[in-house]
This record gives sequence, structure tokens and C-alpha cells, in this order.
Amino acid sequence: MARTSGVFLVAPFFASETIPMQIKASAVFFLTIVLFPVVDAQGTLVLPNTLPAYTMAILIEILVGWLIGFTAFVILSAINLGGQLIDMQIGFAMVNVMDPTLRQTSPLMGSFLYNICILVFLITNGHYILISALAESFSTIAPLTAHFDGGIVMLIVNMTGHIFVTGLKLALPVLFAILLTNVGLGVLARTMPQMNIFVVGIPVQIVLGLFVIGMMLPFYLVFLDVTFNEIYKNITVMLQAIY
Repeated sequence: MARTSGVFLVAPFFASETIPMQIKASAVFFLTIVLFPVVDAQGTLVLPNTLPAYTMAILIEILVGWLIGFTAFVILSAINLGGQLIDMQIGFAMVNVMDPTLRQTSPLMGSFLYNICILVFLITNGHYILISALAESFSTIAPLTAHFDGGIVMLIVNMTGHIFVTGLKLALPVLFAILLTNVGLGVLARTMPQMNIFVVGIPVQIVLGLFVIGMMLPFYLVFLDVTFNEIYKNITVMLQAIY
């Protein structure tokens, strides 16, 4: 139950703030019952005899589940970052919307792309894959056998740093289109000084940015497929790092 609770603390969809806490607790309880035969088949567990050792064991199991959910969360966070880069370029930097799933404000395009990502994640049964990864974790790392060292810290740092690379890849088409537009507007401002380039440039950037986003949506699904595969690969790498 401790390891299952860790997944529900941070994993996409499972940790959504829109899901009542009673529903989350019930899901953790019933999922624990379903996964119990997987753990029971590994033999009898030797529990710590003292309260401090038992408390530490519970915290370690929560951390194992948290790492599984964090691996999925940190990659999907790159979509919000990519959306924020897009908003800064097309003129929506000051336009934020309230994201009820995270209980915080999110960039307009970031919230739009993230919601599409969650829908595709659910349609493609990505949440089942996370549950499968949780079940497989008991075979890879038996309860009370996880150990942590400096390697896991570097792995978390590398995954967090990968947010910027993935977000930049997502926003690159819009960034390139806006860059070309700014170059064209700069040339136009030099050849026609009487034109108010600020009045013309902002609507042009918004229209062009939305047009490019519409053009990239079909390819965005391919991007999500690659992203989801990376989630599953990183979960395996994470579990092997704490084995």
C-alpha cells in the first residue's frame, strides 16, 4: 500500500487534484488488494522489529512508488514548458489559465497541449501501463529490498534536465516560424519606416503562431507516442537504478 500510495502522489492523472481524496484512497486500497498475490508469491517478508526501522521501511516504499510516478510526471511537464515557450513567442505570455488538475496557473498553449496529452494518455491506456509498471516493480524490487545511492540522484537530475530539451523540441516549429516573421518585420520596418511595426507585428505573430500550432497537431500525436515510449523506458531504468 505504501508503494502504491507513492504512485498516486505524483503520477499523471492519478495525482490529479480534481479527483477527491476519498476516491484516491479507495483506489489505493483496492489496487493493493489486487497486487497482494504478486507480493505474496515472493515468500514471507521479514519486517523490522523496531518502530523507527519500520517507519523508515514505509518511507522507502513510498519513495519507490513516488519515483515511478515522478518519471512519468517529469516528462509530461516538458509539454507545459514547451507551451510556455510558444506563448512567449506569439504574444500570450501574460495569458494564464487555471489548471484544475494541478491547482495552479498554466500557460494557455501549455494547458491546451497538456490536456490533449492527458486525453491521448488515457485513450492509449497509458494509465494501465503505469499500473503494470507498479506490478512489475514488485518483481524487480521486492518489498524492503530497495537501496538508494548517488546514482539515483544523478538520474533524477538528468531526467529533470531533459524537460528543457523535450520542451524546446515541442516549441521549435513555432519558434522558427516566429523568428522568420520577426526577421521579415525587421526588414519591412527598415524599408517602410512610416509603418507602425508594433501594431502590425503582434497580430501577425498571433495568427501565424496559431496557424503553425494547427499544422503541427497531427505531428504532435507522433511526438506523444515517442514521449510515452520514453516514459516506459525511463521507468525501467529507474527501477534498475534502485535494485
